[in-house]
Amino acid sequence: AELAVVIGKAGRFITAERALDHVFGYTVFNDVTARDLQKKHKQWFLGKGIDGFGPIGPWIVTKDELDIANVEITCTVNGEERQKTSTKDLIFDIPTLIEVISRSVTLLPGDIIATGTPAGVGIGFEPPRFLKDGDKVVV
Repeated sequence: AELAVVIGKAGRFITAERALDHVFGYTVFNDVTARDLQKKHKQWFLGKGIDGFGPIGPWIVTKDELDIANVEITCTVNGEERQKTSTKDLIFDIPTLIEVISRSVTLLPGDIIATGTPAGVGIGFEPPRFLKDGDKVVV
């Protein structure tokens, strides 16, 4: 479960102070990973780049509708809470993420920035708890 930033205004070399001027709004992102494939390859692409493995939405809230300083992010699997955190616990705040990313990439309207996954993913359980066909995941 991640908060996703939706870019609304193009930019490159965006400062943290001006970063939110480039944000259209926010949505939820589910960072799905096939751990078995991820372990077989040196890069994460094969485990994360599968069709359907990055669902977002279904809604976008505009930046004026949300105070990103303390937004709760949760994920349940079959009704069981797996993740619960807040944007106040992000390693890098959203303006910093935009500033750093825009040093190398021109951000364009419609681009999505996933802000990071909190504790509670399946691989972190002992023993690991992976998704299976039919599981209902709510972010």
